[in-house]
Amino acid sequence: MTRASVPIAVRNLSKTYGDVVALDGVGLDVAPGEFLTLLGPSGSGKTTLLMVLAGFIRPDRGSVRFGDDEVIRRPPHQRDVGMVFQNYALFPHMDVAANIAYPLKLRRVPTDERARRVEAALELVQLKGYGQRSIDALSGGQRQRVALARAIVFEPRVVLMDEPLSALDKQLRERMQIELRQLHERLGTTTVYVTHDQREALTMSDRIAVINGGRIVQLGHPREIYDRPATRFVAEFIGESSFLPVSRSDANLVCLDVPLRLANKPEPHANMVVMLRPERVRILVPDANGASDAGEGLNVFDATVEQIVYQGESVLVQAVLSDGSRVGARAGAGDDSHAGLRPGARVRLGLRAEDTVLVADDGHLRASGTAAVSSR
Repeated sequence: MTRASVPIAVRNLSKTYGDVVALDGVGLDVAPGEFLTLLGPSGSGKTTLLMVLAGFIRPDRGSVRFGDDEVIRRPPHQRDVGMVFQNYALFPHMDVAANIAYPLKLRRVPTDERARRVEAALELVQLKGYGQRSIDALSGGQRQRVALARAIVFEPRVVLMDEPLSALDKQLRERMQIELRQLHERLGTTTVYVTHDQREALTMSDRIAVINGGRIVQLGHPREIYDRPATRFVAEFIGESSFLPVSRSDANLVCLDVPLRLANKPEPHANMVVMLRPERVRILVPDANGASDAGEGLNVFDATVEQIVYQGESVLVQAVLSDGSRVGARAGAGDDSHAGLRPGARVRLGLRAEDTVLVADDGHLRASGTAAVSSR
């Protein structure tokens, strides 16, 4: 349904509002047909970047190219961009078909061709037969589909989405994530998507750009972002995690008096911490003689169970280590490693060498909202 997708090239984008730096020299390349997600907390700059791409915000400086075209000075209607807003921005006085046809009407597409494209768009978003319905008669998920159909019906070069699923309930939102991803795979349109929902970004994206303080602090594939975060900020923002201090002893890295086994040599950094994902932490319960099967290649820490939380598909065991640090260990509901555990029980927590990830501790930057790693 769409024309050939185009790459997006962003160079040195900056935008300030008084003393507030919204974008700080951002650079970014999006491949043709890629689904790229801008992920970050509120005020990080992700929506400002999307609005610059759309043409609704003029940056103080920088360049934006769609393919070979510099678009930084073009108004939104001349950028050939399909936009899906957070609140859908549908016209309540028009029926579904008229809403979808609106961008075609603006482009003076003939009536017969408009009707054909509207029907094709309705079928693509699984709303065939809904053309004559009023917007008020639709559910949230159906309105989201109408907004998406309107964004793609004129075959834009680029589709931009600003948290389009945020108003949906959890179950519908998760279903729409899969549907949007499948639709993107069929269309192959270059897509930039904004969200603050980490799971949504991991589910839908080819790549994720994590933004903080107006800068891209890490750009990579979802598994890379999750398994190998560049900094503590990224590790905390993407998924659950605990952190333990690291020191040096001779040639070894040591954590709570435990010489660390590492599968990958970390990049040198003045301040490093160990990241622990709860699902990667093994619970080792001592037997009657006080011994536990530590296994080969594990980094093992003594701990005391503080709390056990049943969460349906999993059980989260919260434990306290010797230095007072709290660490979570998550086991599947069918895993009996936590069976019989009670608060106060002594356990050992094991972490495989390949799951022992060291990250730069930028904790002081999390408080100030300023990122330390440039996007370029």
